Amino acid sequence: MTSRKKLIGAVSGAAILCSAVAAQADVLFWSTQARPVEEAQAMRETVLSGFDGSVDYQANEDGPWLTRFQAEVKAGSGSIGVLGALHGNFSAIDPATLVDLDDLGVASASESFNDLAKIGTDSLQYIPWMQASYIMAANKEALQYLPEGADIDALSYDQLIEWAANVHEAVGQPKFGFPAGPKGLKHRFFQGYLYPSFTDGVVRTFASPEAVTAWEKFVELWEHTNPASTNFSFMQEQLLSGDAWIVFEHTSRLAQAFNERPDDFVAFPAPAGPTGRGFMPVLAGVAIPETAPDVEASKALVKYLLEPETQIATLRATSFFPVVAVDLPDDLPPAVKAAGDAVARMSSAADANPGLLPAGLGDKGGDFNRVYVDTFERIVLGGQPIERVLEDQKKRLAAIMEETGAPCWAPDAPSDGPCPVE
Repeated sequence: MTSRKKLIGAVSGAAILCSAVAAQADVLFWSTQARPVEEAQAMRETVLSGFDGSVDYQANEDGPWLTRFQAEVKAGSGSIGVLGALHGNFSAIDPATLVDLDDLGVASASESFNDLAKIGTDSLQYIPWMQASYIMAANKEALQYLPEGADIDALSYDQLIEWAANVHEAVGQPKFGFPAGPKGLKHRFFQGYLYPSFTDGVVRTFASPEAVTAWEKFVELWEHTNPASTNFSFMQEQLLSGDAWIVFEHTSRLAQAFNERPDDFVAFPAPAGPTGRGFMPVLAGVAIPETAPDVEASKALVKYLLEPETQIATLRATSFFPVVAVDLPDDLPPAVKAAGDAVARMSSAADANPGLLPAGLGDKGGDFNRVYVDTFERIVLGGQPIERVLEDQKKRLAAIMEETGAPCWAPDAPSDGPCPVE
């Protein structure tokens, strides 16, 4: 080989090596979130562009996301640097395959979220990253009827019922609004709000004496609820029309009201019961697999994602709200700012009691939801005896849990095998 060929070979080899090093320098962010093209592009161009390093953001469906992660764990090495997913995805993963993040120095402002992120261990296995949820909203006309001494950001169910009763008496019409229509998200209220607030569970405690109390309270509230609520599905419409003054709804289904008339409405946390302020977060987190090629670079990216400026950029890109304390900028749409403040107050409350989205039910998720909807219809709309309805529905719920083998999720205590209906 001539000297010139040796030199070319050496240069080519060096170039290949440099390319390999450069490729390795990218932190592969393997995520189930921000999958739509616009959101993924915003993540790359807006959220991650400020990171002091190179990030390869790849969003995938749950199946391929898990398959690649498991393959790298099995191989004992891999290229995924950071995992992004919902709590339910992480809870199905063996914590031993993740890097312990207790020493990272960052966490959510919500201790409840931080506890969930330990996924059954004594230390953080993922870091809460972003959240969405359901909240309460009211026409400001209703504020004058709040019970004496009540704090709208820390209401109890008894105070909510008294408030709705006060409005009912003052204006002569029931003005509480509930999304009980065909496309309403009523089942999420029972699963994530009512049950956790009164029973500290959702499956185990379905037919408990505490559940009887919960339904008794909801029947009381229904006395001051607009009876047309059985046709309501998007409560922003009823806020704007005046058919409802106080409502429960998902943040996205209140946006029109707050954006069109931001000065007329107020958003606030869900009420609390005897076992805490139940609420259903859609909680996403970030974790580092034990096979990450550069753990320190991965940790740096996780820290960056929790910075207030990055959290706000993530909100703009995904409409998911921050999990750390931030001052939301004034140029956000009114609905985003109002809902973001309410979600932050709710998730960081000392009595916050997250009721997570159902997990592990496969194609039986609809049947699971139907149990709670049918229970509502029989007890609240049909006036049937609460204990009898719960005992009937308990059998259906138990059959679903046995068939799917789904283990318990928070706030129910963990189970070995299918979550029992006690």
